[in-house]
Amino acid sequence: MAGRAHRDLPFCRANKGIDKCIVQVQYNTCTMTKTETPEEVRRWFSTAIQKFWPVAGGSISLRKSPCIRDHCSACESGKGHSSYALSGYRGSRRFSVYVPDELAPEIQKAVDNGRQLQELMKEAGLRFVRARKNERRAGGRST
Repeated sequence: MAGRAHRDLPFCRANKGIDKCIVQVQYNTCTMTKTETPEEVRRWFSTAIQKFWPVAGGSISLRKSPCIRDHCSACESGKGHSSYALSGYRGSRRFSVYVPDELAPEIQKAVDNGRQLQELMKEAGLRFVRARKNERRAGGRST
């Protein structure tokens, strides 16, 4: 029954007397004023990216691999040799670069910053399009 579908949600199961379940989704975006210009968007973006250093694309992972030595006790025990690697794509080619253990936290921060920067770029794109459309409307041209 369609009327009972909402009762499958954990929140609604706890409140069985509720006929309708309201699900609230929070979506955070930077809001812009209606009169924001493309130049203001550029200045906003230039200021906002200052905090995203260091920056890196891809992902960092801990990998385990055997070594080339005969009768290595770590390899024979199954423990193997762990090391971090930064992996990703450069164009259409995949890359993987060794990361020393002591640099791994800093590289992880750079990867996290890279992901946040990508989200900021999406926001900048939306704001730029809105600003240009507002600019065209103000100039009397149709959109």
